Amino acid sequence: MKYMLLVYETPEHFRIRQAQDDETWRPWRAYYKAMVDAGVYVDGAPLEEFATATTVRLRDGQRRVQDGPYADTKEQLGGFIILDLPSLDAALDWAARCPVAASGAIEVRPVADYVLDTLRAGNG
Repeated sequence: MKYMLLVYETPEHFRIRQAQDDETWRPWRAYYKAMVDAGVYVDGAPLEEFATATTVRLRDGQRRVQDGPYADTKEQLGGFIILDLPSLDAALDWAARCPVAASGAIEVRPVADYVLDTLRAGNG
């Protein structure tokens, strides 16, 4: 089963990672390598800082665009990782190993593959 790890970072962590020094990225490289070596890594990407977000809503048939993220919280969505794992417990183990887990938060959610299967079946 696939699990998505949603990586929530503090604004301070966004500033630190933009420094792009080896000390900042060493734990991320090790984490990425461990996922790849374990054969569980499917996909993932960091996101630009939350100030670059744009939120779209459709209300009464009209598109409404808002600068910034939807939620005003301490941590902001900083990236995502998709892993193919046998269980939620395995996903939680990988989430705990994420370098941001100590300063931010990692939300773990199963990927709803059955929805994609249903959508693809309609295109046959």
